[in-house]
Amino acid sequence: MKLSPITLTGIVISMVTGVALGISGHSWWLTERSESDHARAFDEVLSQVQLNYVEEVGRDELMDQALRGMLDGLDSYSDFLDTSDFNDLQAETTGQFGGIGIELGKVDDAFTVITPLDGTPASRSGLRSGDRIVAVDQQELKTGSKLIDVVHALRGEVGSKVNVTFQRGDEAPKTATLTRAVIEVASVRGRLLEPGFGYIRISQFQTTTSEDFANLLAELGSEHKLNGLVLDLRNNPGGVLQASVDVADALLKDGLIVYTEGRLPSSHLRYRASGRDLLKGAPIAVLINQGSASAAEIVAGALQDHGRAMVLGNTSYGKGSVQSVLPLSGQRALKLTTSYYYTPHGRSIHEMGIEPDLIVDEAGNVADQNAPIVDEALAALKREHQNRLHARL
Repeated sequence: MKLSPITLTGIVISMVTGVALGISGHSWWLTERSESDHARAFDEVLSQVQLNYVEEVGRDELMDQALRGMLDGLDSYSDFLDTSDFNDLQAETTGQFGGIGIELGKVDDAFTVITPLDGTPASRSGLRSGDRIVAVDQQELKTGSKLIDVVHALRGEVGSKVNVTFQRGDEAPKTATLTRAVIEVASVRGRLLEPGFGYIRISQFQTTTSEDFANLLAELGSEHKLNGLVLDLRNNPGGVLQASVDVADALLKDGLIVYTEGRLPSSHLRYRASGRDLLKGAPIAVLINQGSASAAEIVAGALQDHGRAMVLGNTSYGKGSVQSVLPLSGQRALKLTTSYYYTPHGRSIHEMGIEPDLIVDEAGNVADQNAPIVDEALAALKREHQNRLHARL
């Protein structure tokens, strides 16, 4: 299965000095062209395309396509980001960007909705995780289409309309007309389900998520001591790695949160809890589904491995690799897979996902705070709270 979400999912921003890949004046493949058959073939193909292709194609466009092709051969997450792509990616980390409000991925060569973001045109239109987009504005999406090109087709001027044709399972394709909007994602929101039991939904992990989470947790516990928390990570596509580590740290007393390993020693990182445990051991129920990915899986996996939370829902997406964003010259960047991450017990969830402790099938609007799965989680928290009270007698 090939998986390639386009929005930020577990990305580490890695600033490098100089020019990444050693590009300075002449590229390495040009300086060694006389000694490399591959470099010679590349130069010949480039010349033939410019001379003989049926339509005129600029050299810069061909070079960008060549760079993307190099990275496409590595995995589904690595990519070359031109100036526009790099700006889009930076905007997504702050929680504001234009579009229809979905995370789009390529799953088995189909352009698939990984997550419709809460409160966006996509979520209001009824698009769901797993829906396959087959056409944009009546233009059929070909198997060889680039994910980034589909994203650009979906984005556009705020207030303009776009027709999205999608297929759900074996049903006939349907077309929804969406009005593009500035997508502002408030990553943390919540409420008291009843005195002593809180509900917090994290829709994605942004740079301010961990601080917002801690503040909301304190607010919910200001009137009544919290005896349990429902942490809703359904349809959370991930985001900033450090933000997910900080949220897990806020709920753990000690131990390993996540670790990463790659080919280079610098990719071998360990993230440990600092002893905060803002809930003081009160039980937690974590909600996940097939739209929960990357950073969301880090939190769910850490809490599950430490026995700190019961995980309810359906198997998560299974995105267990870390991409580093390496800036290049000309306001461009390289997004490169540099490591895999593992849960505290050494589980790699890449293309496997987090298995819930209790499978709860969901229906209707995933963003509904009154969904049956929330009631199921609340009931589990109350049972655990009562069991602990009886154990103290």
